[in-house]
Amino acid sequence: MYYKQAAKGNYGNRNLFYRSMERAAVNIYKTEKSFELLLFAPGRIKEHFHLNVEGSELTVSYSPPEGFPRPEWVLREYSRGGFKRSFNLDEQIDKQNITAAYVDGVLQVSLPMIEGVQANRKEIVVN
Repeated sequence: MYYKQAAKGNYGNRNLFYRSMERAAVNIYKTEKSFELLLFAPGRIKEHFHLNVEGSELTVSYSPPEGFPRPEWVLREYSRGGFKRSFNLDEQIDKQNITAAYVDGVLQVSLPMIEGVQANRKEIVVN
């Protein structure tokens, strides 16, 4: 499993979508039977998360509800706005049994591994 980052263009012209996209921090760890993806998204509404698997790509996104209040911020270090993150899943992930739960501001996505299947690996030599 590996992370696929969206193209951002040049830093001076980034729009709000890409900035909020970066605000949904992700940690991934591996257990004996799964990969666990922890997406840190405090202040969201769980019914507005969307998870889709198309081919070998998992997309996790969030769309805030219409009319969501936008205060005049004095200090703003995180966003509660929309985001979209994509992850490529290799053949060892059981795509039919992916589960997700949103608890205490963290979306936890469990990506179970198929027993006996190993991910293809290739070491690349740096010249």
